Amino acid sequence: MTATLEHIVKKTSWRLIPFMLALYILAFLDRSNIGFAKQAYQLDTGLSNEAYALGAGIFFAAYAFLGVPANLLMRKFGARTWIGLTTLVWGVLSAAMAYADTEWKFLTVRVLLGVAEAGFFPGMIYLTSQWFPQQYRAGIMGLFYMGAPLALSFGSPLSGALLELHGFMGKPGWYWMFIIEGLIAILAGIITFFYLDNKPQDARFLDQNEKGVLIDQLNSEESVKTSSSIYDAMGNAKVWHLAIIYMIIQISVYGLIFFLPTQVGALMGQKVGFTVSLVAAIPWIASLFGTYYIPRYSDKTGERKKTAARTLLVAGLGIGISAIASPVLAIIALCFAAIGFIAVQPVFWTMPTNILSGAALAAGIGFVNMFGAFGGFLAPLIRVKAETFFHNGTAGLLTLAFITVIGSLAILALKEQKVNR
Repeated sequence: MTATLEHIVKKTSWRLIPFMLALYILAFLDRSNIGFAKQAYQLDTGLSNEAYALGAGIFFAAYAFLGVPANLLMRKFGARTWIGLTTLVWGVLSAAMAYADTEWKFLTVRVLLGVAEAGFFPGMIYLTSQWFPQQYRAGIMGLFYMGAPLALSFGSPLSGALLELHGFMGKPGWYWMFIIEGLIAILAGIITFFYLDNKPQDARFLDQNEKGVLIDQLNSEESVKTSSSIYDAMGNAKVWHLAIIYMIIQISVYGLIFFLPTQVGALMGQKVGFTVSLVAAIPWIASLFGTYYIPRYSDKTGERKKTAARTLLVAGLGIGISAIASPVLAIIALCFAAIGFIAVQPVFWTMPTNILSGAALAAGIGFVNMFGAFGGFLAPLIRVKAETFFHNGTAGLLTLAFITVIGSLAILALKEQKVNR
């Protein structure tokens, strides 16, 4: 009996997505947990706001330039080896943050962490394109992207609880947060070497018939794409357009993430700890629903551009309203902001994977992700500089909101992209 493509995709999803999701949760938590440690960490180490903003963003400076070569190396050595090694190394460096008690140590570890994580996210996007047909891809990536809100909703209370260990064995709470979360990533890296399969041809969970159906479908999609070399990706105007859009998306994401715990704390009139972290988790819990349903709507309709533009517009409006509203309305607005800038990304990533193939796809994903990393680097600096320039605590958020709305318009400027079903 010949297996149906839908059955094979579902079987592949159960095998890969939970594991990919778990890794993304750890990656997102380890790169953003300094947001929870911000107040206590700065107090204990004497780190200035400018140095904190630089350290929060400098992760992405190193991360940016290595995305393309990292994806090409993954294509050469295989996902199992590359993702496993990447996860193991970033876990070690995340734990090393516990000893970054001076400004130069802080900046050094953040740079190295960016180097270590450079191959992970673009590698996951590329891996998704190698396992799942185009018509299912937005929904599949929506499941993967749920790692970000899960990291920030369940990771928020975890980080907050670990901060409560302040004084245990004479160490501050942020020390235990970095150590424990880093060790979890190290364990995940070791498991990856034994669990992950490189490509459908190597799948231990599919029989020969299932492999054949999946490979035939993927090959038929690849055959209609015209861009297959690295030079095709670098010279493609649409790839550059997509890269700028993704940079704007990441400016909105990280302009909020690195400051959300302290923003919520200010709204509540409390310092960042377990209680504040629970409230800070609300926007990320809300975003889980949007990240699940919006990409599926895009898959069902085959429509990418308008869905992505509207979703990002919601993010921009949410960020702006959160800057000027009352505390309760501000939390609601932050929920819409989180829904918007998380849910737009799986829909966005169907676009480069639909026009590129082969080495061009690996390089193109890395290239677009590089611009996103620039956005992550610029985000905290833009927010702090705007607040300083205008001498207004809301100026940073309003600036981020304006940039996000521009991103929505940039998506509308793309040529229409429909999925053939």
